[in-house]
Amino acid sequence: MLLAGASALVATAWPVAWRVSRHLVTLVHEGSHGVVALLCGRRLAGIRLHSDSSGLTVSKGRPRGAGMVATFFAGYAGPAVVGLGAAWVLGTGHAAAVLWGVLVVLGWMLLQIRNLYGLWVVLASGLVLGAATWWLSPGAQSVAAHVLTWFLMLAAPRAVWGLQVERVRGRGGASDADQLARITVLPGLMWVLAFFVVTIGALALGASLLLDRSA
Repeated sequence: MLLAGASALVATAWPVAWRVSRHLVTLVHEGSHGVVALLCGRRLAGIRLHSDSSGLTVSKGRPRGAGMVATFFAGYAGPAVVGLGAAWVLGTGHAAAVLWGVLVVLGWMLLQIRNLYGLWVVLASGLVLGAATWWLSPGAQSVAAHVLTWFLMLAAPRAVWGLQVERVRGRGGASDADQLARITVLPGLMWVLAFFVVTIGALALGASLLLDRSA
Protein backbone atom coordinates (compact mmCIF):
# COMPACT_ATOMS: atom_id res chain seq x y z
CA MET A 1 0.00 0.00 0.00
CA LEU A 2 2.73 2.44 0.98
CA LEU A 3 4.82 1.55 -2.08
CA ALA A 4 1.82 2.14 -4.34
CA GLY A 5 1.21 5.52 -2.74
CA ALA A 6 4.91 6.41 -2.95
CA SER A 7 5.03 5.49 -6.65
CA ALA A 8 2.01 7.68 -7.36
CA LEU A 9 3.53 10.52 -5.33
CA VAL A 10 6.71 10.37 -7.42
CA ALA A 11 4.62 10.48 -10.61
CA THR A 12 2.90 13.67 -9.44
CA ALA A 13 5.64 15.47 -7.47
CA TRP A 14 8.73 14.81 -9.62
CA PRO A 15 8.65 17.34 -12.51
CA VAL A 16 10.20 14.93 -15.02
CA ALA A 17 7.59 12.25 -14.28
CA TRP A 18 4.77 14.80 -14.12
CA ARG A 19 5.46 15.98 -17.66
CA VAL A 20 4.47 12.49 -18.81
CA SER A 21 1.89 11.43 -16.23
CA ARG A 22 -0.17 14.61 -16.48
CA HIS A 23 -1.35 13.44 -19.91
CA LEU A 24 -3.31 10.74 -18.09
CA VAL A 25 -4.83 13.42 -15.85
CA THR A 26 -5.85 15.40 -18.94
CA LEU A 27 -7.44 12.29 -20.39
CA VAL A 28 -9.58 11.80 -17.26
CA HIS A 29 -10.22 15.56 -17.05
CA GLU A 30 -11.63 15.78 -20.58
CA GLY A 31 -13.48 12.48 -20.22
CA SER A 32 -15.18 13.87 -17.11
CA HIS A 33 -16.27 16.94 -19.06
CA GLY A 34 -17.76 14.68 -21.71
CA VAL A 35 -19.58 12.29 -19.36
CA VAL A 36 -21.13 15.08 -17.31
CA ALA A 37 -22.12 16.99 -20.44
CA LEU A 38 -24.06 13.94 -21.64
CA LEU A 39 -25.64 13.42 -18.20
CA CYS A 40 -26.80 17.04 -18.28
CA GLY A 41 -28.51 16.54 -21.63
CA ARG A 42 -25.90 18.27 -23.75
CA ARG A 43 -24.70 16.90 -27.09
CA LEU A 44 -21.05 15.92 -27.18
CA ALA A 45 -19.25 17.15 -30.31
CA GLY A 46 -15.81 15.69 -29.61
CA ILE A 47 -12.73 15.56 -27.40
CA ARG A 48 -9.19 16.65 -28.25
CA LEU A 49 -5.97 15.94 -26.33
CA HIS A 50 -2.84 17.94 -27.15
CA SER A 51 0.87 17.26 -26.78
CA ASP A 52 1.29 20.14 -24.29
CA SER A 53 -1.07 18.19 -21.95
CA SER A 54 -3.97 20.56 -22.61
CA GLY A 55 -7.31 19.34 -23.91
CA LEU A 56 -10.66 20.48 -25.23
CA THR A 57 -14.11 18.97 -24.92
CA VAL A 58 -16.83 20.52 -27.07
CA SER A 59 -20.49 20.05 -26.22
CA LYS A 60 -23.58 21.73 -27.59
CA GLY A 61 -26.52 23.03 -25.62
CA ARG A 62 -27.45 26.03 -23.49
CA PRO A 63 -24.43 28.35 -22.98
CA ARG A 64 -25.41 28.97 -19.37
CA GLY A 65 -27.27 27.24 -16.58
CA ALA A 66 -26.68 24.36 -14.20
CA GLY A 67 -25.72 21.92 -16.96
CA MET A 68 -22.96 24.18 -18.24
CA VAL A 69 -21.69 24.83 -14.71
CA ALA A 70 -21.60 21.11 -13.94
CA THR A 71 -19.82 20.38 -17.22
CA PHE A 72 -17.09 22.96 -16.58
CA PHE A 73 -16.69 21.93 -12.93
CA ALA A 74 -16.36 18.23 -13.76
CA GLY A 75 -12.95 18.59 -15.39
CA TYR A 76 -10.83 19.27 -12.33
CA ALA A 77 -13.12 17.35 -9.99
CA GLY A 78 -13.24 14.31 -12.27
CA PRO A 79 -9.87 12.66 -11.49
CA ALA A 80 -10.51 13.06 -7.76
CA VAL A 81 -13.99 11.56 -7.96
CA VAL A 82 -12.79 8.68 -10.15
CA GLY A 83 -9.93 8.03 -7.73
CA LEU A 84 -12.31 8.06 -4.77
CA GLY A 85 -14.64 5.65 -6.54
CA ALA A 86 -11.71 3.37 -7.34
CA ALA A 87 -10.64 3.45 -3.69
CA TRP A 88 -14.12 2.32 -2.67
CA VAL A 89 -14.07 -0.52 -5.22
CA LEU A 90 -10.64 -1.61 -4.00
CA GLY A 91 -12.09 -1.73 -0.51
CA THR A 92 -14.51 -4.41 -1.73
CA GLY A 93 -11.58 -6.52 -2.93
CA HIS A 94 -12.23 -6.16 -6.67
CA ALA A 95 -9.00 -4.65 -7.98
CA ALA A 96 -9.55 -6.01 -11.50
CA ALA A 97 -12.88 -4.14 -11.65
CA VAL A 98 -11.00 -0.85 -11.35
CA LEU A 99 -8.84 -1.68 -14.37
CA TRP A 100 -11.76 -2.97 -16.42
CA GLY A 101 -13.85 0.07 -15.54
CA VAL A 102 -11.15 2.41 -16.81
CA LEU A 103 -10.83 0.30 -19.97
CA VAL A 104 -14.54 0.66 -20.67
CA VAL A 105 -14.29 4.45 -20.34
CA LEU A 106 -11.26 4.50 -22.64
CA GLY A 107 -13.23 2.53 -25.20
CA TRP A 108 -15.98 5.17 -25.05
CA MET A 109 -13.44 7.98 -25.36
CA LEU A 110 -11.95 6.32 -28.41
CA LEU A 111 -15.22 7.08 -30.19
CA GLN A 112 -15.16 10.73 -29.10
CA ILE A 113 -11.55 11.66 -29.90
CA ARG A 114 -11.16 14.09 -32.81
CA ASN A 115 -7.37 14.43 -33.23
CA LEU A 116 -4.45 12.08 -33.85
CA TYR A 117 -2.50 12.88 -30.69
CA GLY A 118 -5.57 12.25 -28.56
CA LEU A 119 -6.11 8.98 -30.38
CA TRP A 120 -2.54 7.95 -29.60
CA VAL A 121 -2.91 8.78 -25.89
CA VAL A 122 -6.16 6.82 -25.55
CA LEU A 123 -4.82 3.82 -27.49
CA ALA A 124 -1.54 3.74 -25.54
CA SER A 125 -3.38 3.95 -22.22
CA GLY A 126 -5.80 1.25 -23.31
CA LEU A 127 -3.02 -1.08 -24.43
CA VAL A 128 -1.18 -0.74 -21.11
CA LEU A 129 -4.31 -1.37 -19.07
CA GLY A 130 -5.42 -4.17 -21.38
CA ALA A 131 -2.06 -5.89 -20.97
CA ALA A 132 -2.34 -5.51 -17.19
CA THR A 133 -5.76 -7.14 -17.06
CA TRP A 134 -4.78 -9.94 -19.44
CA TRP A 135 -1.29 -10.97 -18.35
CA LEU A 136 -0.75 -9.84 -14.77
CA SER A 137 -1.51 -12.10 -11.83
CA PRO A 138 -4.34 -11.05 -9.45
CA GLY A 139 -1.75 -9.77 -6.98
CA ALA A 140 0.01 -7.69 -9.63
CA GLN A 141 -3.35 -6.37 -10.86
CA SER A 142 -4.08 -5.23 -7.33
CA VAL A 143 -0.79 -3.34 -7.21
CA ALA A 144 -1.51 -1.69 -10.58
CA ALA A 145 -5.02 -0.70 -9.48
CA HIS A 146 -3.70 0.77 -6.23
CA VAL A 147 -1.03 2.80 -8.04
CA LEU A 148 -3.61 4.14 -10.50
CA THR A 149 -6.02 5.01 -7.68
CA TRP A 150 -3.39 6.80 -5.61
CA PHE A 151 -2.18 8.61 -8.71
CA LEU A 152 -5.61 9.99 -9.60
CA MET A 153 -6.28 11.17 -6.04
CA LEU A 154 -2.86 12.83 -5.71
CA ALA A 155 -2.78 14.26 -9.22
CA ALA A 156 -6.16 16.00 -8.88
CA PRO A 157 -5.05 18.70 -6.39
CA ARG A 158 -1.68 18.89 -8.18
CA ALA A 159 -3.51 19.82 -11.39
CA VAL A 160 -5.57 22.46 -9.57
CA TRP A 161 -2.37 23.97 -8.17
CA GLY A 162 -0.98 24.12 -11.70
CA LEU A 163 -4.17 25.85 -12.84
CA GLN A 164 -3.80 28.59 -10.23
CA VAL A 165 -0.12 29.07 -11.04
CA GLU A 166 -1.07 29.65 -14.68
CA ARG A 167 -3.79 32.10 -13.62
CA VAL A 168 -1.35 34.07 -11.47
CA ARG A 169 1.01 34.28 -14.46
CA GLY A 170 -1.82 35.66 -16.57
CA ARG A 171 -2.19 32.60 -18.78
CA GLY A 172 -5.41 31.16 -17.38
CA GLY A 173 -8.01 33.26 -19.14
CA ALA A 174 -9.54 30.27 -20.94
CA SER A 175 -9.39 27.94 -17.92
CA ASP A 176 -12.42 26.15 -16.53
CA ALA A 177 -12.37 28.41 -13.45
CA ASP A 178 -12.45 31.58 -15.54
CA GLN A 179 -15.13 30.23 -17.85
CA LEU A 180 -17.20 29.40 -14.79
CA ALA A 181 -16.66 32.96 -13.58
CA ARG A 182 -18.09 34.27 -16.85
CA ILE A 183 -21.34 32.34 -16.54
CA THR A 184 -21.87 32.70 -12.77
CA VAL A 185 -21.61 35.42 -10.13
CA LEU A 186 -18.53 33.86 -8.48
CA PRO A 187 -15.00 34.98 -9.43
CA GLY A 188 -12.49 32.53 -10.84
CA LEU A 189 -10.52 32.30 -7.59
CA MET A 190 -13.61 31.02 -5.76
CA TRP A 191 -13.97 28.25 -8.31
CA VAL A 192 -10.31 27.33 -7.91
CA LEU A 193 -10.88 27.10 -4.15
CA ALA A 194 -13.92 24.90 -4.82
CA PHE A 195 -11.73 22.63 -6.95
CA PHE A 196 -9.25 22.41 -4.08
CA VAL A 197 -11.98 21.54 -1.56
CA VAL A 198 -13.31 18.71 -3.73
CA THR A 199 -9.93 17.26 -4.73
CA ILE A 200 -8.33 17.44 -1.29
CA GLY A 201 -11.50 16.11 0.32
CA ALA A 202 -11.57 13.17 -2.10
CA LEU A 203 -7.88 12.50 -1.40
CA ALA A 204 -8.45 12.48 2.36
CA LEU A 205 -11.51 10.22 2.15
CA GLY A 206 -9.97 7.89 -0.42
CA ALA A 207 -6.75 7.59 1.56
CA SER A 208 -8.71 6.71 4.69
CA LEU A 209 -10.55 3.97 2.79
CA LEU A 210 -7.35 2.46 1.45
CA LEU A 211 -5.36 2.73 4.67
CA ASP A 212 -8.19 1.41 6.84
CA ARG A 213 -8.41 -1.65 4.63
CA SER A 214 -4.66 -2.22 4.72
CA ALA A 215 -4.65 -1.95 8.53
